[in-house]
Amino acid sequence: MAQSKYLTGDSQAINEFIDRFDVFLFDCDGVLWSGDHVFEGVVETLELLRARGKKTIFVTNNSTKSRSQYLEKFAALGIPSVTEEIFGSAYSSAIYISKILKLSPPKNKVFVLGEAGIENELRTENVSFIGGTDPNFRRDITPEDFKGIADGSLLDPEVGCVLAGLDFHVNYLKLSHAYQYLRRGAVFLATNTDSTFPMNHNFFPGAGSVSFPLVNMTGEKPVALGKPSQAMMDAIEGKFQLDRGRTCMVGDRLDTDIRFGIEGRLGGTLAVQTGVNKKADWEAEGAVAVPAFYVDKLNDLLAAAQ
Repeated sequence: MAQSKYLTGDSQAINEFIDRFDVFLFDCDGVLWSGDHVFEGVVETLELLRARGKKTIFVTNNSTKSRSQYLEKFAALGIPSVTEEIFGSAYSSAIYISKILKLSPPKNKVFVLGEAGIENELRTENVSFIGGTDPNFRRDITPEDFKGIADGSLLDPEVGCVLAGLDFHVNYLKLSHAYQYLRRGAVFLATNTDSTFPMNHNFFPGAGSVSFPLVNMTGEKPVALGKPSQAMMDAIEGKFQLDRGRTCMVGDRLDTDIRFGIEGRLGGTLAVQTGVNKKADWEAEGAVAVPAFYVDKLNDLLAAAQ
């Protein structure tokens, strides 16, 4: 099994690590913050990297916020950034649907299981959608709904795709609509398939937990457009024209962040232990991915300035 190099406390090794890369891709939840709590030293660490000429890109699987909404969160948390540095799974999904899937009439609408972040990014790409935050879908199912969904009278004949993301209001009515669209041939997409996500120093159901009932119903897995999907990596490479060999993925989760960097043939991966996975996870037999480097927390990289 590959060995990970521990950097915490070793200023020479940290300097050598930073010098190896021109671009750092950062996961957000569990790396920069947990909920609305910014981890100590995050701002200073990003400033250090930027001062040394490194490009920072924030790559998140959280689809509840659009890039503009994420920028607002960065600002509220005191983390300097610009929209162009942010690449989320909602944006990745909108780009995939508009530029690759290219839905055409009469099946050019998307049924959304998700929050406003997905809707905002779909709008930026001029993709029509239903579902999402529409209050008509945020209610209990009725006998009339069962009848109308079954005979198709309540279904939109223009829906050609179901996009599942993290939905804080997922319910039986939404799942019933999504299932029937999939049965009628709609393309099945997911912003990501994370089973959980970190929040307030704990874990909660992730987007993968929203799409899983549909997987169970149909026996079909969605095309995932967040980490570790290489469709997302290709989109990032195309947008930023980065050199993969001089790029490092920084994350807290093995099955998404670290696997994303390894399968994307990046020059390196760095695991932090402030989120989902810890050292024992990648040292265990059969670990899904092993990071090239690891630290206890992101601000351990500040030792490079000493």
